[in-house]
Amino acid sequence: MFGALLYVFAAVGGAWVLRGVTDDLIVPAFDDGVLDGGDVWVAVGFLVGVSILRGASIVTRRLFLSMAEYRTQRDWRRALLRHYLDVPLRFHRSTPTGQLLAHADIDLMQATMVLKPLAFSVSVVLLVIVAMISLVSIHWILALIAVVLFPTLVILSQIYTAAVEAPAALAQQRVGEVSAVAHESFDGALVVKTLGRQADEVERMRGASDRLRQTRIHVGRLRANFEPAIDALPNFGIVTLILTGTWLISRGDVTPGDIVLAATLFGLLTTPLRVFGFFLEEMPRSVVSLERVDGVMAYPTERRDGYDSLPDGPLDVVVDGLTVRYGDHNVLDDVSFEIAAGETVAVVGATGSGKSTLMESIVGLLDRERGSVALGGVDVEAASPEDLAARAAIVFQEAFLFAEPVSENVSMGRADAAAVDAALSVARAEEFVAALPAGSATVVGERGQTLSGGQRQRVALARALARRPRLLLLDDATSAVDPVVEAEILANLRRELETTLLIVAHRLSTIRLADRIVYLDEGRVVAVDTHDRLLQREDYRSLVTAYEADGT
Repeated sequence: MFGALLYVFAAVGGAWVLRGVTDDLIVPAFDDGVLDGGDVWVAVGFLVGVSILRGASIVTRRLFLSMAEYRTQRDWRRALLRHYLDVPLRFHRSTPTGQLLAHADIDLMQATMVLKPLAFSVSVVLLVIVAMISLVSIHWILALIAVVLFPTLVILSQIYTAAVEAPAALAQQRVGEVSAVAHESFDGALVVKTLGRQADEVERMRGASDRLRQTRIHVGRLRANFEPAIDALPNFGIVTLILTGTWLISRGDVTPGDIVLAATLFGLLTTPLRVFGFFLEEMPRSVVSLERVDGVMAYPTERRDGYDSLPDGPLDVVVDGLTVRYGDHNVLDDVSFEIAAGETVAVVGATGSGKSTLMESIVGLLDRERGSVALGGVDVEAASPEDLAARAAIVFQEAFLFAEPVSENVSMGRADAAAVDAALSVARAEEFVAALPAGSATVVGERGQTLSGGQRQRVALARALARRPRLLLLDDATSAVDPVVEAEILANLRRELETTLLIVAHRLSTIRLADRIVYLDEGRVVAVDTHDRLLQREDYRSLVTAYEADGT
């Protein structure tokens, strides 16, 4: 703001210097044919001094406004990232990744774009006041030209702003749609190729891109209709000013220096008013972008004040009347059971019976319709996310690995080399990791695609084990591992870890290792008992027999 205000006084002061140079130096030199060298150097000194002051004001304004813009982007992007990590899992499952990327990139850039012209736009008010006072002091007719011209320029800019607001907002939405299509196509490259959908994905992208193109062309047409008129108005005003000024000089009402001053002021007002018009033009798009980001930031997070601490040692699990709903369908319906601390329990059920939903609910990843889940006597919703993540670990069937070294994927910055080696050993991953080109320092591909399915699962399991969890949930996390290796892994878990173990099991060999079985059917707990006793039930026996017949 200081730089912008300094610019106003330096620019108007320079115009008055030009007036004095014209009337007191140039015009007398033409009339008398005599030019005093000392006066010339004085004039040069004033002009150079004003120019330096004006340049310094511009540098100051642009430097600090750029710092404000980029630092604001940094702070907002950090806050948005933290919010992405704090919102419930349902938010990420219902929001396309491309849209989240658009919020963190294009929307934040667009939202902060108005910061750069902000101070200059505010200083325009002072510039107009000072310039109008100067024009009135010269001649009221010259001031009248400015009174007619520049409000017309502002009004025209506002009309343009109002017309472009809705198309600009739609263009921002279209950008998110293009990002979403691109992310899905790239992320699902394996599915796209195996199903031969390359041409279909190209058509999806072509359609999304064409909608964005049409919207931006519409914005471009509006700009093409308005901007030439906005650019032409100041030039028209200067032509009118010169014609009127010539007439006033002939009457002796003003001096040539007065016209130079007036023309300079018109030129000074033209650029700031254009910047002000740009400010008004960008404001709606920035507001729309910020509203999109604010919509995400307003989404309630899982963080709150006053958390309870989970106890040390293996955690017991108490599920009481748990009901979880997806849409209008209850995936889990009044589920209740208890697991003692240190016990190994298998969750068995047909596909779609709610096993994965149960596992995610136990560690607090899903919202519940009603009922409760308590770990070590503490409700999962009352436990701090950090405490819960440190003491309860879940490993999924689809193992996600980062494009980082194996050791980093296991340690995640929270375990030393000894803990990483121990975790890899328990997960039976030490042999294949040692055989990699750089051992545990080998960088795996995106999502771990350079490893086999079974290898990814064992690295993901080691990642969970490195934290020495007090409750370990395996959601079919060893399905791609050889049955013999799986049995060794489970034996290692029971021998090496002091933990409560809950396993979604399909292999009969795994089921037999459990102390008890939680038998789910269509979202309900049918029975909780040992495997041998449950075999007396025809439905359970048919299910595990089918598992065995499938060779799993």
